[in-house]
Amino acid sequence: MGSTGLVKQGVESPQVFLVSSFDLHLYDFPLLEQTLERELPAHKRDALLLTIPNISLEVISKKKKALKAKIKYYAAASALAAAVPVPGLSCAVDSAMLVVNITKYQVTFGLETESLKKLAHHTKVPLDDLRAVITSPLSLNKISTDLIVKVLCFSLTDAALLAAEEGFRFIPFIGIPAAMTLSFAFTYKVLSTSLDMLNEDAQKVFTKALGLNTAV
Repeated sequence: MGSTGLVKQGVESPQVFLVSSFDLHLYDFPLLEQTLERELPAHKRDALLLTIPNISLEVISKKKKALKAKIKYYAAASALAAAVPVPGLSCAVDSAMLVVNITKYQVTFGLETESLKKLAHHTKVPLDDLRAVITSPLSLNKISTDLIVKVLCFSLTDAALLAAEEGFRFIPFIGIPAAMTLSFAFTYKVLSTSLDMLNEDAQKVFTKALGLNTAV
Protein backbone atom coordinates (compact mmCIF):
# COMPACT_ATOMS: atom_id res chain seq x y z
CA MET A 1 0.00 0.00 0.00
CA GLY A 2 1.52 3.34 -1.06
CA SER A 3 1.28 6.69 0.70
CA THR A 4 -1.92 7.54 -1.23
CA GLY A 5 -3.57 4.38 0.05
CA LEU A 6 -2.48 5.14 3.62
CA VAL A 7 -3.99 8.63 3.38
CA LYS A 8 -7.28 7.09 2.28
CA GLN A 9 -7.12 4.87 5.36
CA GLY A 10 -6.88 7.94 7.58
CA VAL A 11 -3.11 8.02 8.16
CA GLU A 12 -1.95 11.63 8.06
CA SER A 13 1.43 12.50 6.48
CA PRO A 14 2.56 8.87 6.19
CA GLN A 15 6.23 7.95 5.78
CA VAL A 16 6.77 5.17 3.26
CA PHE A 17 9.98 3.16 3.12
CA LEU A 18 11.19 0.86 0.35
CA VAL A 19 12.92 -2.17 1.88
CA SER A 20 14.10 -5.60 0.77
CA SER A 21 13.70 -8.59 3.07
CA PHE A 22 16.76 -10.18 1.46
CA ASP A 23 19.15 -7.21 1.34
CA LEU A 24 18.34 -5.03 4.32
CA HIS A 25 21.37 -2.81 3.78
CA LEU A 26 19.85 -1.61 0.49
CA TYR A 27 17.13 0.98 -0.20
CA ASP A 28 15.41 2.64 2.78
CA PHE A 29 15.94 0.17 5.62
CA PRO A 30 18.72 2.25 7.22
CA LEU A 31 16.38 5.28 7.07
CA LEU A 32 13.57 3.20 8.61
CA GLU A 33 15.91 2.08 11.39
CA GLN A 34 16.95 5.69 12.07
CA THR A 35 13.32 6.84 12.11
CA LEU A 36 12.27 4.15 14.60
CA GLU A 37 15.32 4.87 16.74
CA ARG A 38 14.36 8.54 16.88
CA GLU A 39 10.65 8.05 17.59
CA LEU A 40 10.40 4.95 19.79
CA PRO A 41 10.73 5.05 23.60
CA ALA A 42 14.22 4.07 24.80
CA HIS A 43 13.36 0.55 26.00
CA LYS A 44 11.52 -0.31 22.78
CA ARG A 45 14.29 1.26 20.72
CA ASP A 46 16.92 -0.96 22.35
CA ALA A 47 14.73 -4.05 21.98
CA LEU A 48 14.31 -3.34 18.26
CA LEU A 49 17.99 -2.58 17.77
CA LEU A 50 19.09 -5.88 19.30
CA THR A 51 16.83 -7.93 17.02
CA ILE A 52 17.54 -6.40 13.62
CA PRO A 53 20.31 -7.90 11.44
CA ASN A 54 23.72 -6.29 11.14
CA ILE A 55 22.96 -3.95 8.22
CA SER A 56 25.93 -1.66 8.85
CA LEU A 57 28.99 -1.24 11.04
CA GLU A 58 27.11 1.61 12.72
CA VAL A 59 24.31 -0.75 13.76
CA ILE A 60 26.86 -3.18 15.19
CA SER A 61 28.41 -0.37 17.21
CA LYS A 62 24.99 0.71 18.47
CA LYS A 63 24.25 -2.85 19.55
CA LYS A 64 27.48 -2.95 21.51
CA LYS A 65 26.66 0.35 23.19
CA ALA A 66 23.17 -0.85 24.20
CA LEU A 67 24.52 -4.13 25.59
CA LYS A 68 27.40 -2.37 27.36
CA ALA A 69 24.96 -0.09 29.19
CA LYS A 70 23.31 -3.11 30.83
CA ILE A 71 26.49 -4.72 32.16
CA LYS A 72 26.55 -2.62 35.32
CA TYR A 73 23.13 -3.97 36.29
CA TYR A 74 24.24 -7.59 35.93
CA ALA A 75 27.40 -6.81 37.89
CA ALA A 76 25.23 -5.28 40.61
CA ALA A 77 23.10 -8.44 40.72
CA SER A 78 26.30 -10.45 41.07
CA ALA A 79 27.32 -8.25 43.99
CA LEU A 80 23.96 -8.84 45.71
CA ALA A 81 24.40 -12.60 45.37
CA ALA A 82 27.82 -12.27 46.96
CA ALA A 83 26.19 -10.64 49.99
CA VAL A 84 24.33 -13.85 50.84
CA PRO A 85 26.52 -16.02 53.15
CA VAL A 86 25.64 -19.32 51.49
CA PRO A 87 28.63 -21.34 50.22
CA GLY A 88 28.72 -21.59 46.42
CA LEU A 89 25.66 -19.41 45.83
CA SER A 90 27.52 -16.46 44.35
CA CYS A 91 29.55 -18.68 42.04
CA ALA A 92 26.41 -20.46 40.80
CA VAL A 93 24.59 -17.18 40.15
CA ASP A 94 27.59 -15.68 38.36
CA SER A 95 28.13 -18.73 36.16
CA ALA A 96 24.51 -18.82 35.01
CA MET A 97 24.46 -15.05 34.44
CA LEU A 98 27.63 -15.12 32.36
CA VAL A 99 26.45 -17.98 30.16
CA VAL A 100 23.04 -16.37 29.53
CA ASN A 101 24.42 -12.94 28.70
CA ILE A 102 27.35 -14.03 26.55
CA THR A 103 24.98 -16.30 24.61
CA LYS A 104 22.77 -13.24 24.09
CA TYR A 105 25.77 -11.28 22.78
CA GLN A 106 26.58 -14.09 20.35
CA VAL A 107 23.02 -14.22 18.99
CA THR A 108 22.61 -10.44 18.86
CA PHE A 109 25.73 -10.11 16.72
CA GLY A 110 24.65 -13.03 14.50
CA LEU A 111 27.70 -15.12 15.35
CA GLU A 112 26.07 -18.48 16.01
CA THR A 113 26.25 -21.06 13.24
CA GLU A 114 22.66 -20.72 11.99
CA SER A 115 22.92 -16.94 11.52
CA LEU A 116 26.22 -17.27 9.69
CA LYS A 117 24.72 -19.85 7.35
CA LYS A 118 21.86 -17.49 6.51
CA LEU A 119 24.31 -14.63 5.94
CA ALA A 120 26.45 -16.80 3.66
CA HIS A 121 23.37 -17.80 1.67
CA HIS A 122 22.08 -14.24 1.22
CA THR A 123 25.44 -12.67 0.39
CA LYS A 124 26.79 -15.61 -1.68
CA VAL A 125 29.96 -15.55 0.42
CA PRO A 126 31.15 -19.08 1.35
CA LEU A 127 30.50 -19.97 4.98
CA ASP A 128 34.12 -21.02 5.42
CA ASP A 129 35.23 -17.54 4.31
CA LEU A 130 33.05 -15.94 7.00
CA ARG A 131 34.34 -18.34 9.63
CA ALA A 132 37.92 -17.62 8.59
CA VAL A 133 37.79 -14.00 9.82
CA ILE A 134 36.44 -14.97 13.26
CA THR A 135 39.04 -14.94 16.01
CA SER A 136 37.17 -15.59 19.26
CA PRO A 137 36.00 -19.10 20.24
CA LEU A 138 33.01 -17.35 21.85
CA SER A 139 31.66 -17.05 18.31
CA LEU A 140 30.07 -20.16 16.75
CA ASN A 141 30.51 -22.40 19.81
CA LYS A 142 27.89 -23.17 22.45
CA ILE A 143 28.57 -20.92 25.43
CA SER A 144 29.39 -22.71 28.67
CA THR A 145 31.20 -21.90 31.89
CA ASP A 146 34.16 -24.04 30.83
CA LEU A 147 34.41 -22.23 27.49
CA ILE A 148 34.30 -18.81 29.16
CA VAL A 149 37.09 -19.77 31.55
CA LYS A 150 39.18 -21.22 28.72
CA VAL A 151 38.71 -18.30 26.32
CA LEU A 152 39.31 -15.52 28.82
CA CYS A 153 42.30 -17.34 30.29
CA PHE A 154 41.71 -16.16 33.82
CA SER A 155 44.96 -15.00 35.34
CA LEU A 156 46.23 -15.93 38.77
CA THR A 157 44.90 -12.56 39.91
CA ASP A 158 41.40 -13.43 38.67
CA ALA A 159 41.54 -16.80 40.41
CA ALA A 160 42.69 -15.09 43.60
CA LEU A 161 39.77 -12.66 43.37
CA LEU A 162 37.29 -15.54 43.12
CA ALA A 163 38.84 -17.33 46.07
CA ALA A 164 38.95 -14.12 48.09
CA GLU A 165 35.29 -13.39 47.35
CA GLU A 166 34.22 -16.77 48.69
CA GLY A 167 36.29 -16.35 51.84
CA PHE A 168 35.51 -12.69 52.51
CA ARG A 169 31.77 -13.31 52.88
CA PHE A 170 32.31 -15.08 56.18
CA ILE A 171 34.46 -12.36 57.78
CA PRO A 172 32.40 -10.22 60.20
CA PHE A 173 31.70 -6.57 59.36
CA ILE A 174 34.07 -6.02 56.40
CA GLY A 175 33.63 -9.37 54.69
CA ILE A 176 30.36 -8.91 52.81
CA PRO A 177 31.13 -5.41 51.43
CA ALA A 178 34.52 -6.68 50.23
CA ALA A 179 32.97 -9.76 48.60
CA MET A 180 30.34 -7.61 46.88
CA THR A 181 33.02 -5.30 45.46
CA LEU A 182 35.08 -8.19 44.14
CA SER A 183 32.04 -9.88 42.60
CA PHE A 184 30.93 -6.67 40.87
CA ALA A 185 34.41 -6.09 39.42
CA PHE A 186 34.84 -9.66 38.23
CA THR A 187 31.43 -9.92 36.52
CA TYR A 188 31.84 -6.52 34.89
CA LYS A 189 35.26 -7.48 33.54
CA VAL A 190 34.16 -10.82 32.09
CA LEU A 191 31.05 -9.43 30.37
CA SER A 192 32.89 -6.39 29.02
CA THR A 193 35.75 -8.46 27.63
CA SER A 194 33.37 -10.97 26.04
CA LEU A 195 31.31 -8.17 24.48
CA ASP A 196 34.44 -6.58 23.00
CA MET A 197 35.51 -9.92 21.48
CA LEU A 198 32.15 -10.65 19.89
CA ASN A 199 31.72 -7.08 18.64
CA GLU A 200 35.09 -7.30 16.90
CA ASP A 201 34.14 -10.57 15.22
CA ALA A 202 30.77 -9.15 14.12
CA GLN A 203 32.51 -6.25 12.40
CA LYS A 204 34.94 -8.57 10.64
CA VAL A 205 32.15 -10.87 9.44
CA PHE A 206 30.04 -7.95 8.18
CA THR A 207 32.97 -6.47 6.28
CA LYS A 208 33.81 -9.83 4.74
CA ALA A 209 30.20 -10.60 3.82
CA LEU A 210 29.62 -7.37 1.95
CA GLY A 211 33.17 -6.72 0.79
CA LEU A 212 33.18 -3.31 2.49
CA ASN A 213 35.59 -1.41 4.69
CA THR A 214 33.03 1.11 5.92
CA ALA A 215 29.36 1.12 6.88
CA VAL A 216 26.83 0.99 4.07
